[in-house]
Order: sequence, then structure tokens, then C-alpha cells
Amino acid sequence: MNEWPAGWFRDDNPPPADGATAGAAGAASEPTVQLPARGSSAGGAGTANPATSPPASRPRGGTAGGWPEQPPATAPPRPGGPRPGGPRPRTGPGGGAGQRSPVRRILLIVMTVVLVLLVLSGLTYFYLDSKLTRANVLMDYSGRPAAGAGQNWLITGSDSRQGLTRKEERKLHTGRDISGQRSDTIMLLHIPANGGRAVLISLPRDSYVPIPGHGWNKINAAYAFGGPVLLAKTVQNATGLQIQHYMGIGFGGLVNVVNAVGGVEMCLPHRVHDQASGLRLRKGCQTLNGGQALSFVRDRHTFATQDLQRVQDQRLFLGALLRKVTSTGTLLNPFAAVPAAFGAAGALQVDSGTHLYQLLQVAFALRNPETTTVPIANANYLTPAGDAVQWDRARASRLFNDLNTDRPVPRHLLTGSHLGA
Repeated sequence: MNEWPAGWFRDDNPPPADGATAGAAGAASEPTVQLPARGSSAGGAGTANPATSPPASRPRGGTAGGWPEQPPATAPPRPGGPRPGGPRPRTGPGGGAGQRSPVRRILLIVMTVVLVLLVLSGLTYFYLDSKLTRANVLMDYSGRPAAGAGQNWLITGSDSRQGLTRKEERKLHTGRDISGQRSDTIMLLHIPANGGRAVLISLPRDSYVPIPGHGWNKINAAYAFGGPVLLAKTVQNATGLQIQHYMGIGFGGLVNVVNAVGGVEMCLPHRVHDQASGLRLRKGCQTLNGGQALSFVRDRHTFATQDLQRVQDQRLFLGALLRKVTSTGTLLNPFAAVPAAFGAAGALQVDSGTHLYQLLQVAFALRNPETTTVPIANANYLTPAGDAVQWDRARASRLFNDLNTDRPVPRHLLTGSHLGA
């Protein structure tokens, strides 16, 4: 059955019957006549589709043909969203698709730079580590002290002229064609395992101690008799401390390191003029170059206590040098850090088990250690080897035992370091 009432398609007001006027009126009164046929051109006349024509009961008005106002052909864009069929809009700073590509590019550049720096740092580390001169210094032997708490380093400064030209030897008053080998600087560095401050102890070169295979003699004779190997054995026997690492530097090495870091500042309480070392320094703060630094750490004739004051100056200079090397200004400045690293690596001799990262630990430990000279009973002890330094065995044993067990060293055993007046 047809649900539409009969005559629904007829207009209630029939058009007039005469000609063109009747056709126009009929077209105006029949809404489906004005609808274009689907797929027709803009100017063509379409045929209404009965299946899509609305019933007469639908409200009229709002349009020319009596149809209700229809929604637009395309829906308006959602707030903040793209227009249908169009490009996605760029958003403002701080987010959105428009910012993703630049951010990703920046992150990629940063990651690439970081990766390159890491690779270069790794290559530099292994290269510098390979530049260290290694020797089998710390050999095991019968009667060697057992390992205690923390780490013990033997640090020496020899009179080796290696790296100096003849002209530099004359300028620095080091002497020429010196036979044999000697160590003017002998220090013990203890780095506690409990995180306490490091302790740096000077062993005066004239200390009278037993040297394996050579009887009693001045301690620097051990270096002359058997180099760093015999010196390390002598120090271990005399102190009861097992030495885990060795580091040595010669005259030429010290000059090169100081020059590589751009000099080291020292503040002197008085003017210094030493004919033997060629040292001429004014009173006050000043930056010492490599040659001046070498003369400064060798100077002993200026002081009444001679070598006992020199060891204090050596400790103070070593601390100042390593504070300069490990300072932020040096570490963050490649034009300072790279020459310093290359200068130090090429100047040092270490034992076969020491690597670059351990030397960095030492450098930071020596920035601000507790310092002292081994307790002395007699600074002018008459011996078959001449005037020597006699240790106070009781107090020295207490000092070394405390270090061996990482116990705090009593204040009366720590004399500190002071520039000579």
C-alpha cells in the first residue's frame, strides 16, 4: 500500500492554465523542480529524485524552494584541528606538529656532538695512558710488608736531566755529564680507604736507614745503588708500609709540566737569591715558570735547616701545581687541559700496574692533603756516610701504624708545611 495520501504531489493552489506563465508558476510552486539533478552541471536542469523528496508535512520556509535551511556542504573545522582536506595548521611556540621537526633536529645535533666528544675523550684517555713510562718497580720479595688499609704511593723527584738540552742545563744550573742517579725528593702519599684526607709525608734524602744488600746508608743512596726498585724496597722495609704505586719525575719533566699549565703561582714571604740553583725571586705572589719552579724546589742553601726546609717547600709547590692542574679553569679549557695532560703523561714514570685514572685520583688527593716530615730525633746525626738525619723511631712507628690501619694521625705528628722565612 502507498502510505502517502492521494494527491500529495499536487499543489493546493493549481497554476493558471495559460502558457509560459503557467509553466513558471508551476516550477515555482513545486519544490523538487528547482533541485539540480545529481551529477548535473551548474547550469543544467536536473530531475528530482522521488525517493529523496520530503513529504508535504515537512515545514517549509527559509529557502527559495520552500525547503528548510540545510547544513553547509562541509562541516566547519573543529577548534584547534585541521581543516578537512587542507594542511595541518602550525601551532605557536612550545608544542604541536610544527615544532617537532626543529626540536628533533636540535636533539640529533646535540646527541651527535656528545657522542663525538665521548669517542674523542676515550681515544685521548687511552693514548695518554699509553704515553706513561712504565717499569716493574714494585716487585714482591721475602719479608715485604703486608698490605694495609688504603693506598700508599711512593713519589720521587730524581735529578735526571732527560728532556733538557745542554743550553737548558746551563741556564737551569743543573750541571752536566752527571754520572749515576739520585733522588732529591722522596715522599709517601697515603690515601685512606675511609674517605679521609690524604696524608703526604716527606722522607729527607739524608735519612739514615738500612738499604737491602748495602747496609746502613742515606736513603737517597738506595736510588743511586738500584734505582726506584731498590728505593721502593728500602722505603717499605723502613716504614712497614706496603707500597702499591710508584710515580717519579725528573728535572726535565717538572719543567715541561709547569710550562704546560702556564706556570704556578707561589707567594713568597721574602726575596730569594740562591747562587747554587740560580734562583732569583722577589717577595710576594708571582707565577713561576718551569725553570724557576725547578730552582725553587731544589733550593736549600737559602735556609738554616737546608734540606728540612726544602722538603716543606716541595710539598707546598706540589700542592699548588696540582691545584692548578685540577682547577675548573684548566679542566674546562681544552687549550690548557690538553697541553697539561700531554706534558704530565710524557714526563712521568710509573709502576707497571698504574694507569691514568689512578694518577687523576692522586692529583685530586694532593690538592689539600695533611702534610708532615717523618719524625726526627737528630738532624745532624754523625754516621760513616757523613751527617745524616736520624728518625725518631717511636714516633715514626706510631705515624706509620696509624696510616696502615687508617686511624686518624695525632696532631702532634703532623707538622704541616710552611715556606721558609
